[in-house]
Amino acid sequence: MSADWQVFAIKYAERNTRTRADSFIFDDHPAAQHGMDYFVWLLTDGVRNILVDTGYDTEEAARRDRPILRDPAKALEALNVTAESIDTVIITHLHYDHAGGLDRYPNAQFHLQEVEMGFATGPCMCDPTLSMPYTADHVCEMVKHVFAGRVIFHKGDGEVAPGITVHRIGGHSRGLQAVRVETEGGPVCLASDATHYYENFLQRKPFPIVVDVADMVMGFDTLTSLAGNETSRVIPGHDPLVTEYYGAVGTSGFVWRLDKGRK
Repeated sequence: MSADWQVFAIKYAERNTRTRADSFIFDDHPAAQHGMDYFVWLLTDGVRNILVDTGYDTEEAARRDRPILRDPAKALEALNVTAESIDTVIITHLHYDHAGGLDRYPNAQFHLQEVEMGFATGPCMCDPTLSMPYTADHVCEMVKHVFAGRVIFHKGDGEVAPGITVHRIGGHSRGLQAVRVETEGGPVCLASDATHYYENFLQRKPFPIVVDVADMVMGFDTLTSLAGNETSRVIPGHDPLVTEYYGAVGTSGFVWRLDKGRK
């Protein structure tokens, strides 16, 4: 099993008009400001380039009035990687901020939980509360990839490449999956939205956008296990603290290396 993967967080957007009530179901200070960062993640061993999630583009930013700082596909160039060089894309779930721009990676295969595809195209999408985090165009783009033979479906745990595995967590969405990456410093768990913030899983405080609270809370334990029982190697999906805990890469100001451990 390869242990040579490098792991990078690439920030493409931020939203600072949120409160703690938007981040935690139970909180003592729900009106306090609570910002959110948006990331995609690059995994590379020097030969293969694997992208975890695709973010959202300027069209989606305008539609939802949530501006982006940079195009996620173009932001890869800060690491001398192009969208065309991505051979694999892991989609943790099909929410708009994780699965936009699926047409930007012409040479990639996509890895997705089977249950997530069913959820995003099934009767639950008739309910506006459940469909709100999804964008129909994104889901339809994934359907096109299915018909083109470019999607690999997983049922629970699955291997994407030597040293990279996916694990269904659920909770936030029906088929949310986390990604475990073997590195020289030990396993890194890219939690995505299984824990938006460190505070969600460390203090067991569920995030308000949730399909199954029990799955979400039990998933907090799974994340720690996937990281070799080292909570410092669990990487939340949206926490601005990631940009403080980890070392910046180059001079771009929007890339951080995660596999070397905290600063």
